[in-house]
Amino acid sequence: MWEWWRKNRVVLLGLLLLLAALLWYSVSLRQQKETSFFETLLLEATGPVQSAFTSLVRSTADIWGSYINLVDTEQQNRRLREQNSLLKSELNQLKEISLENQRLRRLLEFKKTQPVKTLPARVIAEDATSWFRTVVIDKGYADQVHEGQPVVAAEGVVGRVIRNGPHESRVLLITDAASAVAALVQDSRSRGICRGQGRALSFDFVLRKEPLELGEAVITSGMGGVFPKGLLIGHVSSVNRMEFGLFQAVEIMPAVDFSRLEEVLVLLREVEP
Repeated sequence: MWEWWRKNRVVLLGLLLLLAALLWYSVSLRQQKETSFFETLLLEATGPVQSAFTSLVRSTADIWGSYINLVDTEQQNRRLREQNSLLKSELNQLKEISLENQRLRRLLEFKKTQPVKTLPARVIAEDATSWFRTVVIDKGYADQVHEGQPVVAAEGVVGRVIRNGPHESRVLLITDAASAVAALVQDSRSRGICRGQGRALSFDFVLRKEPLELGEAVITSGMGGVFPKGLLIGHVSSVNRMEFGLFQAVEIMPAVDFSRLEEVLVLLREVEP
């Protein structure tokens, strides 16, 4: 302790003298009307120190205030980004709901035009290779879905049920190579068979003399016992009347966009007369 006092006594005595002078100055300032010579010297000596101290305090306060504002701004920006992400997610959900409602509305309107009992279903899986094309729907024999029943969408024919379980069924698309649908041209009534070709359909057994035009609608003929008559299959996309042979080569573009297929109707049975 004595050693510390010996090392710091000059500084401590200086501080004590400065404190005493400030106290004396404070007391005398209240009693004197004029500034003394000593007070003038003291003001001149302490003025720069007080000014520097005041500037230091103000600078520190400004820096601290800027830091607080920066932290508050960053927190506010983070909250705004979180709110923006949440609003975008909600907007996407609302958009998806709106699009689904539009599809279901079209499907409901199509359902009202069918003289058969129908069952709505959702596509839950697909197996679409270059030739073998099927989808899986979320209805099975527990929902009265059985093999051979036709499946349609608001746009037209989708396919037929080929396998079913209690709550799932596999549907063979009309674009599959194993699919064949009896069809006719809606305007000219030219008959033929639509067979799957992967992405499109071939319209086979149409006589060369039959006049076909691009864009003509092709519908189910009702023959074969699977699809009711009058369902839209697609439209004529190409016609090749060969020089020889009885038939012409016709390609049909399906009315249904199978890459965007989400909801379908299963035609369960015809209404009894």
